[in-house]
Amino acid sequence: MAEGSAFERLRAIMARLRDAEHGCEWDRAQTFRSIAPYTIEEAYEVADAIERDDAAALRDELGDLQLQVVFHARIAEDLGLFDVDDVLRGIADKMERRHPHIFGDADTPGWESIKAEERAALADKSALAGVAIALPALSRAEKIGKRASRVGFDWPDAEGARLKVDEELAELANAATAAEREEEFGDLLFAITNLARHLKIDPEAALRQATTKFERRFRAVEAAAPRPLSALDADALDALWRAVKAKEQQPSSD
Repeated sequence: MAEGSAFERLRAIMARLRDAEHGCEWDRAQTFRSIAPYTIEEAYEVADAIERDDAAALRDELGDLQLQVVFHARIAEDLGLFDVDDVLRGIADKMERRHPHIFGDADTPGWESIKAEERAALADKSALAGVAIALPALSRAEKIGKRASRVGFDWPDAEGARLKVDEELAELANAATAAEREEEFGDLLFAITNLARHLKIDPEAALRQATTKFERRFRAVEAAAPRPLSALDADALDALWRAVKAKEQQPSSD
């Protein structure tokens, strides 16, 4: 990495901000845990910029996300754990190791086999080892289901997963207490995630699209309403919703 590169400049800025004598009080006080929420937030803002096809925003958000990497690495360096060069070497080694057909012998095992070997070397020997607890619940449920499926713990087809959704819906309907309803609702969400996997649907993307569609239609209802929505009864709200939905579904005149 060339001296004076943009990355080295950012690294030097973070070192200055974390300097024990002359640094920023806020930056010096931060820990891995205190900035972890910001790291997650920045990753979502990257995804949002991509979803909006906004290249300028994507550039800015990738910079914010890169800052989080440098920030965590600087905290680690201050604690004598590792530095950002160790981070970069580690990911470079991993990418070469997981792409032997590009960087090594084409006859070596593929990506999934290599990852399985890496997991086997962990202290936790479960097929579910390494699925991050801090992942969003929907994403974690999807990963857990995939891992279980790799060792044969799964329904043979989508119909079995769909029947499980029906079963969980019935159990939710029969739940007698708030605690039972919460538990059964969680089971239902997990079952729906497994059904999505069998249907080869990304549940995160599907839910994001559904939420975006609802937001678009809701805003259209607000714009079309003769009075504030809170002043309308259920029948009037339903009529507005149906009208917006029908207009949206009309074929284009183009």
